[in-house]
Amino acid sequence: MAVLMALGPFMFEAMGFSLADRGRSLDTPWASIEVAGGEDQLQWMGGSGRSETIRGVLFSEFGGQASLDGLSRAASMGVILPLVAIGRAPGNVFGPHVVDGVSEDHGFIDADGRPARNAYSLKIRSYAGQPDYTGAAAQFVQKLFA
Repeated sequence: MAVLMALGPFMFEAMGFSLADRGRSLDTPWASIEVAGGEDQLQWMGGSGRSETIRGVLFSEFGGQASLDGLSRAASMGVILPLVAIGRAPGNVFGPHVVDGVSEDHGFIDADGRPARNAYSLKIRSYAGQPDYTGAAAQFVQKLFA
């Protein structure tokens, strides 16, 4: 299978843990400061970071649910993961990220109550600090690679 990108050990593929689209945003807020007798002045408040939304659709016949469940566990434990695009394009290492939210939309429920289709959305944010892989996060990462 063709791997498109990875968030830590979780590989987004053309089939399986598929990636349909990706959106990026950068927040750089400005505060408005009132001035008597004139226009409000603007003051840059600094960047609040980059965020991304990754969307895809999983089909039970191709797999991928285990990777999505693993990312949900990583999010619940506060694990910081590197985001990397696979390919020859320059600038394909995006640095450490955290999973800020996971949503799923199950469809085509079979007779056993399992979804045949699962549209998902991941909200991730860049992590500006140095990742600390100690404690629960280290144990989680070790289990992934064991």
